[in-house]
Amino acid sequence: MDSLIEGYRRFRASGWPEHRRLFKELAAQGQSPRAMVITCSDSRLDPQLIFGTAPGEIFVVRNVAALVPPYERDSAYHGTSAALEFAVRVLQVEHIIVMGHAQCGGIGALLRGAGERGGDFVKHWMEIATSARERALLMTEGDPERAQTLCEHEAVKVSLEHLMTFPWVRERVDSGATKLHGLYFGIESGELLRLGKDGKFRAV
Repeated sequence: MDSLIEGYRRFRASGWPEHRRLFKELAAQGQSPRAMVITCSDSRLDPQLIFGTAPGEIFVVRNVAALVPPYERDSAYHGTSAALEFAVRVLQVEHIIVMGHAQCGGIGALLRGAGERGGDFVKHWMEIATSARERALLMTEGDPERAQTLCEHEAVKVSLEHLMTFPWVRERVDSGATKLHGLYFGIESGELLRLGKDGKFRAV
């Protein structure tokens, strides 16, 4: 905790004066980001750093493995879905980006099991991407390393598919008001891949 406080003090001394006007404008006018980024909670992944954005430019939602659950209206808690609704229906973002990444622990749990330490919530959460696991194992014939990478790719596709189950997302996509994008970031390489219409990821 001490190191975090020291980081804040550095920000207050140098970062805050530099961005004071921006923060005052954001406080007075509210936020109006053009894009929503749904990405993993992994501490090695920083969307603001990767995209070089300033405060107020992107609306970020992070969860294990950057998953979007299918649309469900019930009494359960739906954190990602609530954030999605706010971004689409209130902020009216023009772009929704699902960004997966290499060496994802959530995808590892999906492929190899969450274990006792991930049994309360992780195991059930990762079931959202069961179809990604099935497709990856089928296409790689059990090769663990290839299965991990391919499953990470396929999970992005599953989340994009699930986005279209939300009626107000589909409405905006069909009208052209909002566009969906799939991205994949290499932790070690720093390379960003983009999902094409042919279902393949290529470097941007």
